[in-house]
Amino acid sequence: MPTKLSARFCSFVLSLFLIAFALPAFAGPFEDAVAKFANDDFSDTDEAIGVVAGSGNKLAFPIISALQDGRLMADPDTKKVYVTGTDGKSIDAATGEAVASVPDSASAVRLNNRLRRSVDAALGSLTLQSPDLVARLQAAQSVFKSHEETALDPVEGALAKETNKSVKTALGEARAAILLFKSDATEVQKLEAVATIKARGDQDALALLSDIGTDQPASVAKAATSAIGSIQSSLAVWSSVQNAWYGLSLGSVLLLAAIGLAITFGVMGVINMAHGEMVMIGAYTTFVVQEVIRTRYPALFDYSLLIAVPLAFLVAGGIGVLIERSIIRFLYGRPLETLLATWGLSLVLQQAVRTMFGPTNREVGNPSWMSGAFELGQITITYNRLWILCFTLAVFVILLAMLRYTALGLEMRAVTQNRRMAASMGIATSRVDALTFGLGSGIAGIAGVALSQIDNVSPNLGQSYIIDSFMVVVFGGVGNLWGTLVGAFTLGVANKFLEPVAGAVLGKIAILVLIILFIQKRPRGLFALKGRAVEA
Repeated sequence: MPTKLSARFCSFVLSLFLIAFALPAFAGPFEDAVAKFANDDFSDTDEAIGVVAGSGNKLAFPIISALQDGRLMADPDTKKVYVTGTDGKSIDAATGEAVASVPDSASAVRLNNRLRRSVDAALGSLTLQSPDLVARLQAAQSVFKSHEETALDPVEGALAKETNKSVKTALGEARAAILLFKSDATEVQKLEAVATIKARGDQDALALLSDIGTDQPASVAKAATSAIGSIQSSLAVWSSVQNAWYGLSLGSVLLLAAIGLAITFGVMGVINMAHGEMVMIGAYTTFVVQEVIRTRYPALFDYSLLIAVPLAFLVAGGIGVLIERSIIRFLYGRPLETLLATWGLSLVLQQAVRTMFGPTNREVGNPSWMSGAFELGQITITYNRLWILCFTLAVFVILLAMLRYTALGLEMRAVTQNRRMAASMGIATSRVDALTFGLGSGIAGIAGVALSQIDNVSPNLGQSYIIDSFMVVVFGGVGNLWGTLVGAFTLGVANKFLEPVAGAVLGKIAILVLIILFIQKRPRGLFALKGRAVEA
C-alpha cells in the first residue's frame, strides 16, 4: 500500500512539474501578441496591434489607447508590458492585474507614422460597437482616414447592426475607403467605393482619392480622376459660400459697431473719436456682469448676456449723455475741434479702464447656447457668429422702428432735416441732441456685448473698429441707416474675398483705396441723406 501511495504522489508531483513548464507553451494568442510589444520591432508591434484589436479582450482598448498616448511601457529584459494610467496607477497589459510600479528598465513602445495609422484604425474598430452614438461616428471617421484592411470585418459587422442614419453613412464611407485600397477587392467593389467617396465630397475624400496610386485598374483610375475633378469644383463653390458667410459675419460686426456712429456722426454731424470706447465700455460691462454671476449666481450664467445687454446700453448711453452735455454741446459746428476733443477723451477713457481693470485681456465666456458649431454642406457655421448676425439685424430693425414710430424718433428726424424750424415748433433741440448722442453711445455699448464673444476684451477693443466704422458710415451714406446696413455687409464680403488673394493688410488697403475712389464719384455715399451737416 505505501508503495502505491508513493507512486501516485510521485506521479502527481511530476504532473505539476510538467504543467508548470508547459504553461508558457499554452499561452493564448492575446498574451503572445502583448509580449511582442516588448520586442522593439515595428513589424512585431504592427502585428501585435492587429491581434490585440481583434481579440475581443476587455484589455484591448486600454492597451491600444495607451499605445497611442505613449503610456504603453515594455521591459525588454522580462518581456513584460505595462499600461500606465493617467492617474499614475499601472497594470500588467497581459493579465490586467495591478502592479506596484513599472520597472526602471521599461520604456514607452515606439511608433512610426505607419503604426500611428494602424493605432487609429484599431481604436476606430474597437469603438465601432460603442453604445455612444458620437463615439461610433468618430470611430467611423477614424477608420475612413486610416483605411486599414484589418478594420474591414469590424466595419461590416457594425454596418449590419447600425440604425442611425448618420453613423450608417459614415460606416459606408469607411468601408468604401478600405475596399478602395484593398489589393484583392474586385473592380466592381472599387468603382462603387469611388462613387461613395465622391458623394462625400469633402477635403478628406479628395485626399483619399488623390492617394490611391497608379496600380489600380484603368476603369477605377478613370473614375477616381473624374471624381477628383468633380470634388474640386464642388469645393471651390463651397469655398466661395464659406467666404460669403465669413463676409456676412464680419459685416454684422461692422454694422453693430457702426450703427451707433451712424447716429452720432451721420445724424448729428459729430466726429466722435471716442465711439470705440463706448464699445469697450459695453464689453467691460459684460465682463462685470459675468464676474458677479460667476461668484454669486452661477446657475444664471447662460442668461448673462441677456442681463448685460440692457445694462451696457444704460451705462454707455449714460456716459454718452454726460459727454454731450459737458463737451460736445460747446463744439457744434467746429468739426476739427470736436475730433481733437473726442480723441483726447478716448485716451482718458482707455486709461481709466486700465486703472480699474488692468491692461491685460479679460475673460468673457460664451453661454452654452452660443458655444459650438454646425456644418451646412461643406461649410462650418459657429453659433456665436450666427447669434451675433441675428442680434445685429434685430437691433437694426428696432432702431428703425424707434426712429419711425416714437416721439423721440420724430423729433430726431425733425431736428436733422431743419433745426431752426424744429426749434420754432417747440422741440427742445438741446434735449434731442443729448438723447441722440446717448442713443448712439448706448447702441455702441450693446455692440460691445456682442463683440466680447468673438474678440479680446481689453482697453484697446474699440480702436480695432473705429476706422472701419467710419468707412462703413461714409460709404453707405452719412446719416442713412439703410446705407449703413448695405455698406457694412458690402465691405465685409469684399474684405473676405480679397484676403485670400492679397492678404489681410493689402486687402484692407485695397478696400480703403476703392472707397476713396468711390467717394470721389459719390461724395454723399451710396444713399444720400439731407441732414444738419449737409445743410451747413
